[in-house]
Amino acid sequence: MTRNGGDVVVETLEALGAHTVFGIPGQHALGLFDALRRSELRYVGSRTEVNAAFAADGHARITGSVTPLLVSTGPGALQTLAGLQESAAGSAPVLGISSQIPSAGLGGVRGGYLHELTDQLASFRDVVKHARVVRHASQIPSALAEAWEIALTAPFGPVWVEIPQDVLLGPASVPPVTSVAWSPRELHPRAELVEEAVRLLNGADRPVILAGGGAIGASAELLELAEKLRAPVVSTFGGKGNFPWEHPLSAQSWLEDWHTTEFLADADVLLVVGSGLGELSSNYRTFRPRGAVVQIEADLGKLESNYPALGIHADARHALRALASGVTARAVDGAAEQRVLGLLASVRERFSEQELDLEWQVLAALRAAVPDGTPTCWDMTILAYWAWSAWDPRGGAQFSAQGSGGLGYGFPAALGVAAAVDGPVLAVSGDGGAMYGISELATAAQHGSRVVWLIVDDGGYGILREYMTDAFGQATATELARPDFVALAGAFGVPATLSTPESLREDLAKAFAGDGPHVVVLPAVLRMFAPTHLEHT
Repeated sequence: MTRNGGDVVVETLEALGAHTVFGIPGQHALGLFDALRRSELRYVGSRTEVNAAFAADGHARITGSVTPLLVSTGPGALQTLAGLQESAAGSAPVLGISSQIPSAGLGGVRGGYLHELTDQLASFRDVVKHARVVRHASQIPSALAEAWEIALTAPFGPVWVEIPQDVLLGPASVPPVTSVAWSPRELHPRAELVEEAVRLLNGADRPVILAGGGAIGASAELLELAEKLRAPVVSTFGGKGNFPWEHPLSAQSWLEDWHTTEFLADADVLLVVGSGLGELSSNYRTFRPRGAVVQIEADLGKLESNYPALGIHADARHALRALASGVTARAVDGAAEQRVLGLLASVRERFSEQELDLEWQVLAALRAAVPDGTPTCWDMTILAYWAWSAWDPRGGAQFSAQGSGGLGYGFPAALGVAAAVDGPVLAVSGDGGAMYGISELATAAQHGSRVVWLIVDDGGYGILREYMTDAFGQATATELARPDFVALAGAFGVPATLSTPESLREDLAKAFAGDGPHVVVLPAVLRMFAPTHLEHT
């Protein structure tokens, strides 16, 4: 057969280093999907485009490289937007490749095409880092290489390329693609800024580091700097796992606790790495620094966007390496470690004053059952809110939808992670969020994905129920009819277990011992811990 534009796409993706692609076919994209069977690329198909986008997000985060997402025009493309928004917020390098209506109709020149949008690209420009329409097969290799490079230039993020149907189906005007050159732009710190930051840190009596999601991938440099400075490290929710949880300098992640907020504010020099100090990291903007702030941030728009600082526009890895080389190592006198112990003791004391035995019981059972090193994916549910602060990753990546806050992330993202790792993966959802991804049980069964899906069934949107009750005295539109999740999983051919708080550890352990997907349903109404930031505003 004659090679077509679809072949050029898959040849280019292979040359760029792709191994697995996600997505859903559609009428305009058939040339692209037909080309997949002539390639070595592994295809993982989802049941909705938003779930395919979440799966690609999970895969991109766990691999640290670009993950292609292939979809069709109009409704198929638009349904990826929620997933791409999360990828943008979480710096996941997803490469969205969408078909388009035939070239003759682009821009509304001719109307009446199926799935037609006058300007489909406009829907993506404010979500992704980069968006482009390809109009000829000869443009495909360069356009995809450009997008790949941009996705992997700090800060990482999603990119978008559209290719018209006739270009995908038409004969290729270029020879087979065997190699494609790409090189992400390295973002190094300016020397005078590093020099000033070193001066501030060397002169600090109480330095503290706040490590965000941008510090993921720079764990070795972060550890070296913290130990040389004897600086406690607080991890943001998106930065979990970038510093050893039980390290004597680890102040963990209790960012919604006033004691931690005060701990950060009391630093005479606070080094913020890979965080924009947004709503969650600033404890809903109650954080008021009393010392100097040094902010390392690869996203130029986030630099000093919330707090004045010595702003260093750089990749965290390069900046931390430069700072670690420049600062003077301090003697280990135990003072910083004692401050950390005091902080964590204050946090524990506050919790002891609240009736949260069930929540701690569930967390303990979960942590005991999940094997060390297991990646975890969390939906927007009360247990995930606890996990942001309380979960010890123990060497396993921790991903959640807290970047943009959309429902339905946990299970499809875990399927994407499972496509890249050998061991099991944990997904956690509430019953409300679970319904967004319930169709992906078919995907899990089809691919034999080793995902243990814990569904905490509290009968509705538990977080919104709690928020509305606190604010208005009662909740509206939060109660949900839902299926028998155990029976429903069985209908997909996926084993499932109805659990209790008392049997949860054993039930999860059995699920993790399996070699395929497993659903564990826990009927329980969990509560959030008291938000102490409200008492101090």
